[in-house]
Formats: sequence, C-alpha cells, structure tokens
Amino acid sequence: MSLVERKRQLVRDELTEAALKLLAFQGFEETTIDQMAAAAGVSRRTFFRYFSSKEDVIIEFLSDLGRKLSAALSSRPPSEPPAEAVQNALRVFTDTLWEHPEKSRRLTEIMVNTPALLARYLERQVEWKAALAKDLSTRMPPATSTELTAPVVVAVAFAAYDTALIHWVQQPRDADLNALVDACFAVAFPPS
Repeated sequence: MSLVERKRQLVRDELTEAALKLLAFQGFEETTIDQMAAAAGVSRRTFFRYFSSKEDVIIEFLSDLGRKLSAALSSRPPSEPPAEAVQNALRVFTDTLWEHPEKSRRLTEIMVNTPALLARYLERQVEWKAALAKDLSTRMPPATSTELTAPVVVAVAFAAYDTALIHWVQQPRDADLNALVDACFAVAFPPS
C-alpha cells in the first residue's frame, strides 16, 4: 500500500469504529451521519467519501468479515467433513463478535431488528454462500458430491448460524453464542 492508501484506510477504519460504537450504544435510528462523522473527527463530506449511507458502515464491516470467512474455509484441513469445515469457518464471525461482546451484541440486535439492515445482511450472505459453495465443492470427493451438495451444505450451515444468532440476541446477556451455534449445527447436521 502506498502512503496515501494507508492514510485512506486508517481514516476509513477510524470512521468505521466510531460509527459502529455510536450505532451500538445509541441505536440505528437515533444515530445521525453528522454524529458519526463528528465522533471520528471528520466532516460529513468526508463520511460520504467512504460510505454512501449509515447502513453501509455495518455492511462494509460485514464485507470484511466475508473475506475472512472465505479465507477461513480455505485454511481448513481438506479431510474435515464439509459441514464441520463450514461451521469452523463461521467461527470468524463469532470470534469477531467476542472481541467486543457488548458492542457486538447491540449491533447484532440492531441488524436483526432493522428490516433494511437485515435485508442488506442477507444480500451479503448470497455472495458469501456462493463463494463458500465454490470452495467447498473443490474439497469434496466427487463420489460423495453432486453440483448441489456444496450449495445445500452451505445454505443449511448459514440457516443454523442465523438461527443461533437470532436466538442469541433474545437470550440473557451472558448467553454463549458458540454453544448456540454448536446446538443449531447438531440439529442441522446430526451425527451419523
């Protein structure tokens, strides 16, 4: 990265962090773009150089997670069963959430309870599912796989994960998201 690119990334990261913190603790509807810009020490105009709306702050954060998710699946051992590989790759999300548990929980609550954000999250998932299914299909032995196998495994895995995520925000604050994910995967992919 050039110095200009690094500076631009630093501003974007600081703006994202300040905006996410405000959104988490103030609420989505209650937070304005002017407040997000001020919290990061930038102008409204600068905000719009990086994001076209306040929804985009969360969606861009999710995009970064999507890239990490693909990398996580690629790094799983080839011998790992497909559902297990996807489940372990999805730990990228839960690990990120646990870095700042209170803020993450609040942002997750906002995302699942704000129709526009939930729609954008699900829209992002379409991209993630396609990328993961493509990667997963190359890892599966041809004898056990059809062209539908990997997309179905990934779709069911995301259904299990999303069920755990939605259940998590409805539980007491000390609920363990990883345990909920494990329980949902056990239902979706019961041991043989």
